[in-house]
Amino acid sequence: MRYTFKTSYTQDIDLAKHGGHVFWYSLLGAALIVAPWALPEYWLAQLTFVLIYGIVGLGLMLLAGFTGQFSIGHAAFLGTGAYTQAVLNNLGVPFPLALVAAAALSAAVGVVVALPALRVKGIYLGIATLAFGFIVEEVFARWESVTGGNSGLHVKSPKLLGIDLGSSESFYLVCLLVAVLCTLAILNLLRSPTGRAFVAIRDSEISAQSMGIHLARYKTMSFAISAALAGLGGALYAHKLSFISPDQFNILQSIDLLLLVVIGGLGSVHGAFLGAIFLIAMPQLIALGKDWLPPVVGQAPGLQGLVYGLVLIAFVLFEPLGLYGRWLKVRTWLQLFPFYRKGLFKRQKSFTKSDRLR
Repeated sequence: MRYTFKTSYTQDIDLAKHGGHVFWYSLLGAALIVAPWALPEYWLAQLTFVLIYGIVGLGLMLLAGFTGQFSIGHAAFLGTGAYTQAVLNNLGVPFPLALVAAAALSAAVGVVVALPALRVKGIYLGIATLAFGFIVEEVFARWESVTGGNSGLHVKSPKLLGIDLGSSESFYLVCLLVAVLCTLAILNLLRSPTGRAFVAIRDSEISAQSMGIHLARYKTMSFAISAALAGLGGALYAHKLSFISPDQFNILQSIDLLLLVVIGGLGSVHGAFLGAIFLIAMPQLIALGKDWLPPVVGQAPGLQGLVYGLVLIAFVLFEPLGLYGRWLKVRTWLQLFPFYRKGLFKRQKSFTKSDRLR
């Protein structure tokens, strides 16, 4: 295994812990930058959706994986950002200002949700956020003068300094830039006193309160930041689809987002993007697999929901740490081979839960 001997405080707080991180992330960054010229338009569109869902997943990961507050109505924040962006963009507001406004309004809505939700936790918090999701969806459908109601709302192509960003390549690069900035912001937040307070609340609210952490303040802050990232992702989502309607932000969308963080790996920044890849790739794999199944099974309308449910059950039972947790085990096995011992990760559960995954 790799051990890093740290000799300075600056080295201790570096995002890249060693040269391997620098190499592999630089290679990944180079591949993402050249993707618009190397991939067909269809696959570039799928990669754009991965980046958008990754941004939303970062917000939900911060809330659920690092603060321990689950939300089953996160599609409401996604929709708030999408409609805010659509309305402001159609009114001629500059693209960057509309993005900031979408994130800010979603954060404000997140604060409104967090205040009454502070008194509940666990399944009751999930029920509260689920009810909020239904309320917001109904608002989108009834407020026809702004949202267009069930008829939907067309979104104009984004422009920046007179440059049209509506092409697949240009918009992909915008999403890539926003995703990178959001990821760096979350990574720096998690190693700040605020991020450590979030993790302390997740591990034990009583212990966190005994150390002087203001539970209401930090829970509200977590909801606000999570909602802001969801709203930012929703703003990009609206431009990518060019048309939005209330049924795109229903309970099924919220469940998909929850699947994203659970299957990607709770408590892991990497898991947000791994879960986004799963969320985009799984429907494609199901469509390809239909040809190999009997017609009575392949043409069944609930096949996708069945597969999602089975995959979720399998991960909860056999791999609670998600895709990123499985990669950690594979990497450890390769590093220790042939001295890897069965049950190594089970023994590691005796360590404090605050040793966050990266």
